[in-house]
Amino acid sequence: MASLRALECLVAVADSGSITQAALLLHSSQPAVSHQLASLERETRTPLLRREPRGVKLTPAGRAAVADARRAIEAAASAVRSARAVGQVAGGVLRLACAQSLTVPLLAAVIRQWHRRYPEVAITLRESTAMDEALGLVESDEVDVAVLTTPSAGRFTVTAVAEEEIVLAAPAGHPLAERSAVRLADLDGVPLVHFAPDNGLGAWLDQSFARAGVQPETVMRTSVTAAAPQLAAAGLGIAVCPVSAVSHGFTGAVRSFSPRWVRELAAVTSAEPDPLVARFIGDLRGHGVRVPRGVRTQLAPDATRTGRASDRDAMTGP
Repeated sequence: MASLRALECLVAVADSGSITQAALLLHSSQPAVSHQLASLERETRTPLLRREPRGVKLTPAGRAAVADARRAIEAAASAVRSARAVGQVAGGVLRLACAQSLTVPLLAAVIRQWHRRYPEVAITLRESTAMDEALGLVESDEVDVAVLTTPSAGRFTVTAVAEEEIVLAAPAGHPLAERSAVRLADLDGVPLVHFAPDNGLGAWLDQSFARAGVQPETVMRTSVTAAAPQLAAAGLGIAVCPVSAVSHGFTGAVRSFSPRWVRELAAVTSAEPDPLVARFIGDLRGHGVRVPRGVRTQLAPDATRTGRASDRDAMTGP
């Protein structure tokens, strides 16, 4: 295959009409340019130049080749510019995946900032309720980074970005809402708005309940993480969910667990993040999970700050 340097020599000769001048344009020597041209002619199996007393001229084959040679050189230059832009966070495409409940409280504000700061960076987002699905997108190179709870698998590069609390959501006036904090044991036999099988939170919570020896009574299931606290507030039961699922203006009650129950959130990549992804991860760490004031004031003191989980296995949930 013809080298890019050989194509540059052909274009330089076409523009200058002289091998000597082409060598000057390319900051090379005349023998080096001649060698590249001879190599290109061997590759094409036809003469590309006609040497004359006052320089050289392109043959019909040379004229046909030079147009594509210019496009190849520009494409190579464009590739370098694109790579440099991504490395300098000045362009490119950033492909994200995240746990469904994290889109608004964690990613939205950072994406909005990037739209203002880096308008040449195109951002795509895919949401998921299953960790395995999100990890599969990373592994198949369909996304550059997935933001979810810390996976236990060691085949990825994992960067911690935040912690968020697991909370109880209940209707206003519910007996558990009268307490400043609740225990997992208090949920035994209590009507529960649970999660459907396609939402990984369901299986994760079942494991946590089983370890605590409690059996809430499931009254209904939902696939949408943010719907569970709303259904609880409507009087259908209580819900156990990440605080990120509780939106501004929530009409029910939100309570911390005692001891506090938190899960670690991480940015997961298939390898060490490139500069574009690393910058985005850094901004996620600086932003953290935003909890609406009306929700935050209902939680136990310091509930939205980093703390120890009552069940570290909970960190492997979706």
